[in-house]
Order: sequence, then C-alpha cells, then structure tokens
Amino acid sequence: MNIDMIAIRFDACQYVCVTTTSNAICCPPMLGEPLDESEAIELADILKALADPARLRLISIIASSPDGEACACDLHGPLERSQPTVSHHLSQLTRAGIITREQRGKWAWFRINDQRIAAICDCLSPAGCR
Repeated sequence: MNIDMIAIRFDACQYVCVTTTSNAICCPPMLGEPLDESEAIELADILKALADPARLRLISIIASSPDGEACACDLHGPLERSQPTVSHHLSQLTRAGIITREQRGKWAWFRINDQRIAAICDCLSPAGCR
C-alpha cells in the first residue's frame, strides 16, 4: 500500500471519528489523560484483535464491499485462508466489537461497527473527537 492510500484511510478514520457521536467509547482519550488499569486492559484487548494482518485484511474486505457487508462464505477465498481460520478471525473481531454479525439462514454476514471504530479513533486521539 502506498503512502497516498494510507493517508486516505487515515483521513477516513478521522472523518468517522469527527462525524460520529456515540456514547460507546472504549476509554477516555489515551493521550489526553492516564488510563486506569481496567481501561488499559479493555483497550489492549481491542488493539490485540486489530494487531493481525489477516484481521486487518478482513476489515478492509468487509468495509470495501459494495453493500458494506460480506458473507463469511465469500471471505476465505480473498484472504487465502481456510474457512475455520477465517471463522476464528471473524469471531475475534466480533468479540472485540469491531464487526457485527448477522445470521441469515445458514450463513453469517458481517459489517463494520462504525461506532466502535470511532471509539477506537477517539481513544487514540490526543484530545478526543468530541
């Protein structure tokens, strides 16, 4: 990924952060005040879920899907991983609240949780995005 694409994605994160008003904040702004132990643990768990290349790719695949959602059945091919491995990564992202899961018949469909992404941006912002 070139530097221009990184800048565009960073700008998109800032846009979501600035334009989303949500009380679902994972913790106070990390750079604005010290985190207490429970806030640090919660944020670390979320960041651990993000700190995997396969999970970051899943997030980008889901987010860039035409309808903003993707079926689990369509994710193992582009990710070049087995279905059980993809399911594991999807469950980690769902558990962290980064994506949402909706069961439709026998298939699970996933969407990005915009409020959670905004909350993560808020946590990493010096002054918050309020």
